[in-house]
Amino acid sequence: MHSSVAGASAAARLRRLDEKASIIIFEKGQDPSFANCGMPYHIGGEIMDRSKLNVQTPASLKARLNLDVRCLTEVLSINREAKTVQVLEYATQTQSTEPYDDLILSVGAKAFMPPIPGISRKGNFALRNLQDMDQIDGWLKESGAKRAVVAGAGFIGIEMAEQLKHRGLDVVLVEAAPQIMAPIDVEIAAMLQKELEANGVRVLVGDAIDAFEEPTDGAMGSDLVLKSGGRLHADLVILGLGVRAESKLAKEAGLEVSVRGGIVVDDFLRTADPHVWAVGDAIEVKNPTLGDSWMVAMAGPANRQGRMVADNICAAPGTLRSYRGTIGTSVLRCFSYTCACTGVNERTLKSRGVPYKAIHLWPASHAGYYPGSTEMLLKVLFDPTDGRVLGAQATGKDKVEKRIDVIATAMHSHLTMDDLAELELCYAPPYGGAKDPVNLAGMMGQNIIDGLVKTCTWDEVPALVNKPETLVLDVRTEKERDTTLVYAKSLHIPIDQLRGRFAELPPAVENKVLLIHCESGLRSYYACVMLQQHGYTCINLCGGNKLWQVYGSTL
Repeated sequence: MHSSVAGASAAARLRRLDEKASIIIFEKGQDPSFANCGMPYHIGGEIMDRSKLNVQTPASLKARLNLDVRCLTEVLSINREAKTVQVLEYATQTQSTEPYDDLILSVGAKAFMPPIPGISRKGNFALRNLQDMDQIDGWLKESGAKRAVVAGAGFIGIEMAEQLKHRGLDVVLVEAAPQIMAPIDVEIAAMLQKELEANGVRVLVGDAIDAFEEPTDGAMGSDLVLKSGGRLHADLVILGLGVRAESKLAKEAGLEVSVRGGIVVDDFLRTADPHVWAVGDAIEVKNPTLGDSWMVAMAGPANRQGRMVADNICAAPGTLRSYRGTIGTSVLRCFSYTCACTGVNERTLKSRGVPYKAIHLWPASHAGYYPGSTEMLLKVLFDPTDGRVLGAQATGKDKVEKRIDVIATAMHSHLTMDDLAELELCYAPPYGGAKDPVNLAGMMGQNIIDGLVKTCTWDEVPALVNKPETLVLDVRTEKERDTTLVYAKSLHIPIDQLRGRFAELPPAVENKVLLIHCESGLRSYYACVMLQQHGYTCINLCGGNKLWQVYGSTL
């Protein structure tokens, strides 16, 4: 067995199920079980005690579970016919052959290091293990670094940008893609980017690093040359450019590996060889939302896969547990904001040609009249025919992950927007509203599926306002309209005055469409259902002016 999060989980479960089994863990690193997700927070000083990150040691695993843990030992090859592995012990440089009845490959993923000139220069660090963490911390202390560049704006990149800022550095975050945080859609990502910038992090998107060169301007690390022609001076560079599966061992053993580099397993997490199993970041897993497979490097699924493989190794024939797949539920803290998501994003649905509808809403974290309530942006994607939930994303300052966890549970159970509307969730003023944000999202979906209201999203506005048959109606207050505008030529009638000012609207004729908006999409929904009963064709701008100002106003 190779170790990682999933490997340690499998080994511990195996021992609980079989006290007599001989269980060996081969770990080519120094630590068989450590809290890798906590490493940025130790660098930033939030987790002060480094020992807290060492969840288990070889000695503790031996004492508690009687596991034979061999660190700094690499599995070089697998002989499937003989059911043996060839291993190398680094300390003595000796090789040995070890037999197995069942082999679990929990080989994980390594940091992606593209062939950029100078990428291996001193002061450039990836963050995959505790030794990487120690090197970064040591460099910061020894060099007196003041300027940091973080390459890649994924989970690790954003967490490290936050933590380095906490540590007092000037931070630039560079992302080659047009937006930060690839798992979420651009309008949610835009809110995170604003939060980063509000906290002093300079964010460069749509720009890649061409080279790392000898430093100038007193930099202690490198000068980064960008594709745009810009130049950044860095005392420290964090390389958060993604990961690649460590599937070489499996491929050389003749096991199937996908074009993405993931080890292919069946529903029981078994490879094509019935005595070789694979778990964690290195495998292809089922995507229940779209019905295909993908690779998801996340600690939660890896832990559960390790436990399941142990169950299946010990199970009686015909009683194996089936892995249902990974829907990709994750969460990130970005200064005072939380961002969470589950399922697939809109970009993926568009690229696959999957029919969907998107809704945006701005619910409060708890009852608005109770002190401390804050607003979140919640986006839900669903099938417009059967209401099946396809994905959700949210960002805000409080209780964001709670709502995404509920929706993830709903997706796991194949619930629909109707079900979201009817879920019975906790309510008390300090914790939520009588209609929870999840309920509100479900109700919005119901309205769309039932044909009660037609909606458009922020990115559809330019095409709609350029149609001669469209009239934009702004139903916000005078004060709100004085601040920002979706469309300068819009007709303005506040919602509370609308019934008394019908004469200002054009006649309700078939070839005219009212595109109605307010700040959030709620009052404009009221206006839509009102005017539709007077014969008008209406479209509600979902998410309203607030969402338009987040990202749509840049179109």
